[in-house]
Formats: sequence, C-alpha cells, structure tokens
Amino acid sequence: MTTGITRPGTPAAPLGSDELLAQFRALGIRPKDTVLVHASLSAVGPVHGGARAVVDSLLEALGADGTLVVYTQTPDNSDPSRWPVTRGYAVPAKEWPRLRTTLPAFDPERTPSFGVGVLPEEVRTRPGALRSDHPQSSFAALGPAAARITAGHALDCHLGEDSPLARLEELDARILLLGVGYSVCTAFHLAEYRVPGQGTRLYGCAVADGPEGRRWHHYRDVDFDASAFPALGDSYASLPERPVTSGRVGAADCLLFDLAPAVAYASKWLIEHRQ
Repeated sequence: MTTGITRPGTPAAPLGSDELLAQFRALGIRPKDTVLVHASLSAVGPVHGGARAVVDSLLEALGADGTLVVYTQTPDNSDPSRWPVTRGYAVPAKEWPRLRTTLPAFDPERTPSFGVGVLPEEVRTRPGALRSDHPQSSFAALGPAAARITAGHALDCHLGEDSPLARLEELDARILLLGVGYSVCTAFHLAEYRVPGQGTRLYGCAVADGPEGRRWHHYRDVDFDASAFPALGDSYASLPERPVTSGRVGAADCLLFDLAPAVAYASKWLIEHRQ
C-alpha cells in the first residue's frame, strides 16, 4: 500500500478558507487596513478554491472598510527593442516598426497582467475592482479606497509621486509579501524617485488614444534597479524596532510591514548605497 509523499514545508491537505482567514489574522491583517499584496500562490501550497479562496479570505480579514491592492503590470506592452528584458525573447530589428503599429493598446478593463502570478488577475477581474490607467505599471484595488488609489496615474510616472504607490503612502497602507521576497516589493521603487540624480531612460508602449484609437507613445522615466532590494529589505527588517512581522500562510513565508516608513528608510538607504 502506498501512502504518498509529502514535500517538506507543504501542507498534507489543501487549506480551507477558514484556515486561511485564521492565518491572515494571526499574521496581523486587520479590519480597515489597506494592504498591497505581492504573492506567489504556489508557495502557499494547495488551497481549496485556489486564488479565489485566497482573495476571499484576505477580503474577509480586511472587512468592509478595508482595501486590497495588487500590482497588475503589463511590461509586455513595451518597445520591441526591450523584449529580451520584458518578454524574455528577441525579435529582429527589421520587425520593430511593424510591431509598434500592431501591438494592442492597453485597456485597463481587458488587458491581463503579465508576470505577476494569478492573484492579481483574480483581484483585477472581480466585480467592483478598479485599475489605474498606466499602460505598463498599473495597480488594481478592491474596497472603499480603490478610487482614490487608482485615479490619476500619470502616463510618464510608473511608480513615483503620480502613481498609486504615493496614494498608498498617504493612506498609511501596509505591504504583504506572501511567499515572495523583497526583490518584488514595488514600494521600494517609489524610493528610487527620491534619490538625487537617479538615472532615467526612454520607454515606449501602445496607448489607447489618437485618431485610430491607438498610438505609440515614448516617454522618459526612472531607470529602475531592484538588484539591491533584498539587501535593503533585510536591513530594514533588522532595525531595533523590528518593523517587519514575519509568519506563515500555508507553506509560504510571509512578511508584513507599513509602507510609508519602509519607503522613507529605503530612500535614505538607496542614497547612501548608490553613491
């Protein structure tokens, strides 16, 4: 008789919604919170209901007055010259002009997120969800603060002062890293905008305006570099006041912390370490 094999660190049976809710609450998710979540659901392990159950449990933990926020990036809507970075493959340079005229324009209601897992799609496609208008670096939100968070996302500002990250900072939002590390913490990119002399580069994407309903748009914005984010996050977590709460949801290691003080620390840390 075979008994099967359980991988170390993985629950022997799928988690139910009640267990998820209890674990989110034990981690520190509170009613009325506004929480930006970055997640790897594969790290959590098997869950009855999958992404739907995880989002349901998060929303229940936040309550009717809380707001759930996710990053719904679309870096695949980019200049073909950048596709080795944004898509993972290259196309011949002779094809670039044609691709710039045929790449579908970003539609906040219909364009799927790219490269951020299944949880952002679960949030983005729910009734009542709102999404910011940036064609490459949008956010989606569910809850009473969703309109304030997603409104006014400037076309030439991925993750800076005219993005949802700055609105989350104003709202004293929190960050939940669910089975992922500091390397994907988008809030640290907000700090990059506050580093004097921060480098910029040219971006390109298809946007939904112009005489034919779409046009190719170039703009200049911060040249992001997340390579130091793991060290930055570890440095922040090691402060004497221990600003980062750690725990587990399913098999996933989790980190929970306030966004505003983390960004303030990151701004100073990056200034010191990038000079």
